[in-house]
Amino acid sequence: MSFEKFGLAPRLLKGVKSMGYQKPTPVQQDAIPPALMGRDVVGCAQTGTGKTAAFVLPALQLLGHRRKVGVLVVTPTRELAQQIEEVARHCARFTGHKVMAVYGGVNYNPQAARLRRGIDLLVATPGRLLDLHRRGDVDLGSIEMLVLDEADRMLDMGFWPDVRRIIRVLPKKRQNLLFSATMPPQVMAVIGTELNQPCRVEIGRSAVPVEAIDQAVYPVDSRQKSELLAALLEKRGLDRVLVFTRTKRRADNVCRDLVCNGIGAVPIHSNRTQAQRRTALEGFKNGKYRVLVATDIVSRGIDVDNISHVINFDMPYRREDYVHRIGRTARAGSSGTAISFLAAEETAELRNIEAMIGFTLKCNDLEGFNYTQRLLSNPKRQAKKIRRLVYNGGALSGRRRRRRRTPVGTSV
Repeated sequence: MSFEKFGLAPRLLKGVKSMGYQKPTPVQQDAIPPALMGRDVVGCAQTGTGKTAAFVLPALQLLGHRRKVGVLVVTPTRELAQQIEEVARHCARFTGHKVMAVYGGVNYNPQAARLRRGIDLLVATPGRLLDLHRRGDVDLGSIEMLVLDEADRMLDMGFWPDVRRIIRVLPKKRQNLLFSATMPPQVMAVIGTELNQPCRVEIGRSAVPVEAIDQAVYPVDSRQKSELLAALLEKRGLDRVLVFTRTKRRADNVCRDLVCNGIGAVPIHSNRTQAQRRTALEGFKNGKYRVLVATDIVSRGIDVDNISHVINFDMPYRREDYVHRIGRTARAGSSGTAISFLAAEETAELRNIEAMIGFTLKCNDLEGFNYTQRLLSNPKRQAKKIRRLVYNGGALSGRRRRRRRTPVGTSV
């Protein structure tokens, strides 16, 4: 299928072609037609599958030029808001639509002033949007389409009370598009009553990493993780590597250790200013830094092409975060590698991840590295697929499977 088959306006197609898009991705093929028909859409697709264009293109096609906010996209982080704004600007390059993103961490007044001049498509984080509405600097009474992007992440970050407040001030008659990599039942409990016979779009299994990613576990003592990371980067000659840690302090410490070993690295997390985060991303994109060290709270806002490796310095607490982390590589159909360092105290997290993805992760060693005492994963362990919830447009259903506990490893 080509983008012309959707019946998009010539000026919109011109913007699509200027971005280098050749043909729609599967999620775009399935989501764009019902959205263009005015239907509500629930889209569940993995990261890197083209979800942003799947809602931006129909939004711009259906928009008028009233200089009132007609489309509202709500997303959890500043980085995601900027990413969506960039895609929307490119798509609207020849249509004349005004696109803008608003988020916290930057000066309020310029955003308010620009909104008063007129915007067609608004991308916003929940907190800043509510501030603008409370102060009377944004009118949400003309919204015709609401897009909730990364809905599960908004749930995890505690934004659902704000999302409810936003929904209450929007016109009742509107189109709703809901996109996410996973679809927890709590999300549908909040938004399900707002949907009108939605079209379900699911590309691949929910919350399962793309098959193009080569995934492996490296058992290591927790005190040797920094040493192993530096050795792995140097021995394998890895470049453009994204490293995930559990905490902001941990990210800073990992960065410091890498720099001490002569490896260009920079941290990105919520304690960094907006300018620092932007500088870190740009430096990583242009090759100034080999390694970007991040926390989960900004993981979905990192949209960088050609990331060769994702390294989980710490195993994530939430198994869904494993999907979002490793989804930063192997984007748009390319291949990639995900490596997870496994300390003895992280075996429960490994068991949960393997239960979610439905298979066991292979264990590797770095040749020549002097390991101390560690936990080696039992090669005979078997991952048992956990119950999966499926939203069928009106009810949540799932198949419950028996789970058998299996030994994960032995100390050596």
